[in-house]
Amino acid sequence: MFRSNPRRGLYLTVTLPAILLALAIGAAVGVWRALAGVELGLHGILALLLGAGATLGLGVGLMCLVYYSHRHGYDDRAGYD
Repeated sequence: MFRSNPRRGLYLTVTLPAILLALAIGAAVGVWRALAGVELGLHGILALLLGAGATLGLGVGLMCLVYYSHRHGYDDRAGYD
């Protein structure tokens, strides 16, 4: 008889993202080492920082809109014509 493990979902929820994170870190370290001889000038550093900041700001702004929309009931009316 097959018995389901109630903690199976928890294991998947924890281990799968941990494995994916480890793979992403491994890939980033590999790319970092492969580009060891490449120098990044001042303009490159500024572009990298501005791009990372804009991406972070966009993500935070969109999540703020999601929470605002949910708390004010805009999501309840969506899709009900």
